[in-house]
Amino acid sequence: MYNTKKITDDLFYIGSDDYRLTLFENIHPIQKGVSYNSYLLLDEKTVLLDTLDWSKGEEFLAKIEQVLAGKNLDYMVIHHMEPDHGAMIGEVLLRYPQVKVIASKQAFVFMKQFGFKLNEENMLVVKEGDKISFGKHELAFVGAPMVHWPEALVSFDTTTGTLFSADAFGSFGTLFGRIYDDEFDIEKELLDEMRRYYTNIVGKFGMPVQTLLKKASGLDIKMICPLHGPIWRTNLGLLLDKYNKWSTYEAEERGILVVYASMYGNTERAAASLASKLVDKGAKKVVVYDVSKTDISTLISETFKYSHLVLASPTYNAGVFPLMHNYLEDMKALSVQKKTVGIIENGTWACKAGEEMIKALGEMKNMTILEERVKILSSMNEKNAEEMDKLAEALVKSL
Repeated sequence: MYNTKKITDDLFYIGSDDYRLTLFENIHPIQKGVSYNSYLLLDEKTVLLDTLDWSKGEEFLAKIEQVLAGKNLDYMVIHHMEPDHGAMIGEVLLRYPQVKVIASKQAFVFMKQFGFKLNEENMLVVKEGDKISFGKHELAFVGAPMVHWPEALVSFDTTTGTLFSADAFGSFGTLFGRIYDDEFDIEKELLDEMRRYYTNIVGKFGMPVQTLLKKASGLDIKMICPLHGPIWRTNLGLLLDKYNKWSTYEAEERGILVVYASMYGNTERAAASLASKLVDKGAKKVVVYDVSKTDISTLISETFKYSHLVLASPTYNAGVFPLMHNYLEDMKALSVQKKTVGIIENGTWACKAGEEMIKALGEMKNMTILEERVKILSSMNEKNAEEMDKLAEALVKSL
């Protein structure tokens, strides 16, 4: 017997935790694993809401059979076709060949591209504004294109006020039986993984997320069931506030994030010196990271979080240190914006790092680059100490 969870009298959680996967999308480290969420509604008609990743396929199929308890599966709703949610579509179709599949037009295109065999008569295309009743429950469908794939839909159960939100409002981290937000200490256990998930997976698509939030504001939402992370039933205001900040690229905290690269320790000492001066001048929140030792997903998450940023890098091959360059490219790709930025550059000859970092920042929106700038030639000297003091003063003043 597999562990399933009863959410309401007729809605069941049949998701699974993946604590063996080390890289989400084979990019982002997930030390706490991830959950894949799926839901099964036992109304007059039975409805499966999304599937799971292939790695949890055997368990998933057993859970469907267990909850159905001899009933047939009538419908399968696919909100999002990414393989960590859609991989088991083919296996469900094999076991329940009469099931009617409900999805967007684009989702059916993707299903065929992934090789799933569907009968045309069992395909039910839905779009924004469409509603389908399954007995007591009626699902109203809402388009969510580019949150974060173009085919994405969300659906709203008008009977219970439940929003099935696809990849929106998700999080990294396994659940281990705690499937609701109020079963976690959000600040200590969830928030960092929520932010890292949003900023790295959905962060680029702030405008589509804002569109979805505006649509959601017109719904009387009592509960949100995402495809990763906990079900939200208590702290909806906090969740929506975070999503509004992240999707408008507003900082959560007035603070200074210092990200440095250092080959032999000289730029590291400069970053440490600046951090000390910032604290001495009254900055309450100063966070320092070595770009060579910190995963890019954490750097991006922290960049979204704080209002101010300092980049410190040596020159490398007449440009920026490679890992700092990669960080800047990720910032640009994920639409980081609305930051006040200070620059520290280092070089023994042909010092170009600052110029190249400023050029990269110029390709991002609403970035304010402070005029106060520190240029180190190999190692810090008395002049650099004065420049550092002026940069620290400007950063604290702008806070």
